[in-house]
Amino acid sequence: MGLYQEEYRRKCCTAEAIAERIESGAVCASGTCLSEPCSITQALGAALRNGTRTGIVHHQTMSVFPSPFFDDILQGKYSAVSWFSAAYGRAAFEKGCADVMPVYYRDVPGQYRQFIDLDVFYATVSPMDRHGYFSFGTTAAECQALAEQAKHIFLEVNPNMPRTFGEQQIHISQVEALCETDVPLQEAAPAEIDEISRCIGGRIAEEVPNGATIQLGIGAIPAAVGLCLRDKRDLGIHTELFSDAMVELIECGAVTNQRKTLHKGKSVTTLAYGTRRVYDYLNDNTGVAFYPVDYVNDPRVIAQNDNFISVNACLEVDLWGQVAAESIGSCHFSGTGGQVDFVRGARESRGGKSFIAMPSTAKNGALSRIRPGLSSNAIVTTSKNDVDYIVTEYGAARLRGATVRARAEALIGIAHPNFREELRYEAKKLHLV
Repeated sequence: MGLYQEEYRRKCCTAEAIAERIESGAVCASGTCLSEPCSITQALGAALRNGTRTGIVHHQTMSVFPSPFFDDILQGKYSAVSWFSAAYGRAAFEKGCADVMPVYYRDVPGQYRQFIDLDVFYATVSPMDRHGYFSFGTTAAECQALAEQAKHIFLEVNPNMPRTFGEQQIHISQVEALCETDVPLQEAAPAEIDEISRCIGGRIAEEVPNGATIQLGIGAIPAAVGLCLRDKRDLGIHTELFSDAMVELIECGAVTNQRKTLHKGKSVTTLAYGTRRVYDYLNDNTGVAFYPVDYVNDPRVIAQNDNFISVNACLEVDLWGQVAAESIGSCHFSGTGGQVDFVRGARESRGGKSFIAMPSTAKNGALSRIRPGLSSNAIVTTSKNDVDYIVTEYGAARLRGATVRARAEALIGIAHPNFREELRYEAKKLHLV
């Protein structure tokens, strides 16, 4: 048995044994999305339920499966903090079981380095290689920063986690204890792409030149854009999220990464989430490079890619061009994420463009998503000064370089026809037209 294998054997134990090592009152954090170690967090949840542990503070981003730290039954025995709420975290915030930290995703590693005294970092990793290294697999993001700051590091080794490359490895010598699991990775439900999403995707695809480097966000519209880019040539990828749309574009030949002006020949990302197809594609694939989020999402890095195209979705836009992408009124829906980072990076890219897209209406056509002002208490995600294009199924409005009145006219022009007269009436009251 080799040196590292012997160290692995000595440090391997059960998830319950790891939970026993975590003291009451500890400040803990797991990586984003699939990086959360289910067995460890469930064991820690059990310790909270039976009262052997209390006062745990748990930091988690984009939890994609049920977590004990979003359980209202345990309310008062722990505190949960997240930078971005997905489906499970969303309900917890509404019940008051969790809190949210406003931050650009690129700044999350810095938040830990500067402001958070972290006791424990735990994560799911791929199996150890012969040199003693584990891969964080689908999540580079903030994992390196968490590992640097934590006093104790615990890993959950899962053979279903793909081994990926870039700057997201951790060595057995850094690890206090580990456990093993064989739980299949959570898969994202395929985006439901309707005719409106296809229409929007087609409009954006028309603006994407061959050789562009792209970033696609989460949801049906970015997925539809991916489908509409299949006939492009020599595209490159530099994106926060690597998804099924990216695999499709690579395998159909639209993406080659050969005309990238940064990391030529490589698809660059910080996070992956999708179906099993994505995880199988990533495993042992040196063509995809994972880097920490404070690098991938840095607008200065993004801007080094010529002809950079950023595509993201939102919930509503007002006639000034302010974008709400993380809340529906006062109801917190997601988080700032990387939208602003990529909008700003695209703006500084030579030949770059950013698109923020949405269907023109909500609630089966009852509400316009283009509004005179944002819904009461809605959070502004992307400011009017950063926005480039707003896109609906009725067209694309370029706001960058446009006056307030020109913006209002352009946005009214891409609103649903049923609401244009009302929007114009309200715009006149606001002296916008």
